[in-house]
This record gives sequence, C-alpha cells and structure tokens, in this order.
Amino acid sequence: MTPSHKVAIVTGAGTGIGRAAALALAEAGYAVALAGRRAEPLEETARRAGDARTLPFPADIGKADQVRALFDATVAAFGRVDVVFNNAGMGTPAVPLDELTVEQWQAVVDVNLTGMFLCTQNAFRVMKAQDPKGGRIINNGSISAHAPRPFSAPYTSTKHGVTGLTRATSLDGRAHNIACGQIDIGNAATEMTERMKSGVPQANGTMAVEPTMDVRHVANAVVHMAGLPLDTNVLFMTIMANDMPFVGRG
Repeated sequence: MTPSHKVAIVTGAGTGIGRAAALALAEAGYAVALAGRRAEPLEETARRAGDARTLPFPADIGKADQVRALFDATVAAFGRVDVVFNNAGMGTPAVPLDELTVEQWQAVVDVNLTGMFLCTQNAFRVMKAQDPKGGRIINNGSISAHAPRPFSAPYTSTKHGVTGLTRATSLDGRAHNIACGQIDIGNAATEMTERMKSGVPQANGTMAVEPTMDVRHVANAVVHMAGLPLDTNVLFMTIMANDMPFVGRG
C-alpha cells in the first residue's frame, strides 16, 4: 500500500505543530482527518492543503463519544486509519503549583492524557478490524516528558504519563501489527513559543530568551515516522532547537 492510499488522523490540527504535521502528511499523499475543538482553524488547515483529501472534524478529544465519532467519520470518508498523530495538548498559566485549581489540573489531564488514551483506544478498535490490519500511532510527548519547566506541574505530569502510554501501547500493539512511537519536541516555532522571544522563566529563577526551530522540521519528522513499514518503529525521537536549555545544566 503506497502513501497515496494511506489515511491519517491528526489531533490539534488547527494550529501549530498539528497544522504543520497535517499539511506535511497531506503533501506526502495521505488523506488526513483534521481534529480540533474549533471549526474555523480546521477549515483553514484544509484550505492550505489545497487539493489534498482532508476531513475537518471539530471534536473535543477529552470526550469519549466525540472521539469515537471522529474515528467513525474518518473510516466512512476514507475507508481506514493508518496513522494517528496524537498531538492535541494544553497547559495552564505559569503560576505556583499551590495556586492551581483542581479544575485547571483536570482540564489538562482530560486533554493531554485521557484524550490521548481515547484516541489510542479507538485506533486499536479500527486498526484491529481493518484489512490489512494494523497501523501506527505517534504521540506528541514534548521535552516536558523528560524535564519540567518552572510552574508546569499539570503539563509535565501528563507528558510523563504519555511516555508510559507510549510504552504500553507499543507493547500491547505488537499482536495486532500496531506500532507506537513518541516524538518529543523542544521549541518549535509556533504561536505557543512566541513568548520565548521576550524571555521565559528558567530553573534558576531568571528570565531568558530561548532559541526556536522551524516547525517544518518537526512535521517532516512526523512524516518520516509515519512512513516506516510496520515492522520498524521509532519508539522515541527527540527533536529540538539545538541551543535550547535542556541537556546538561542549561
């Protein structure tokens, strides 16, 4: 089966990394279902994809019924699901841990962890039943899956949880020809990283401007992972702005 006949679902496809990855997959020949909470950004992603086959589908991935509807609509439109890029995520304001509300914590857990689980569960449901069976799941882990930023307890906790979900999914998927890998991204230039140009909090209490990288490099990495044969897997990939403060002591 050639890439021109493959089908992908991208969550958080209306902006940032999700949009870039969706457009790169479309350019590579995939039919792409575009999931996100707001219809207008999804329609804009579809417009930018030009003549590629896309399916904008507004959905809250923290809601089980909406995730199931997303997968069912994708199968109805394109026949199968070969790749799922679990990209959608959110954080909280950068405030001290003790000032966070339970509602803020729960909102992040619902999207970053429960939403990813629901998409993974539905990917299994579809990929186990289709012919040929199997497929690939790619989880957006983030550099925060390895190390926290200051004032990021909900985001960091859920991204560490994503790593556990990736490992469990990779193990449980073996029997069904389902591969699962994780891409951990550091400082891709998107709307979310604009604040880095004016400085962001560092572990030593200072503020510092951080370098970013072109988001297209992330999108190309996702396409590479997606295009591997199912007997091969990138279990973990870290792609980052080379000079960002991550390895070592800053």
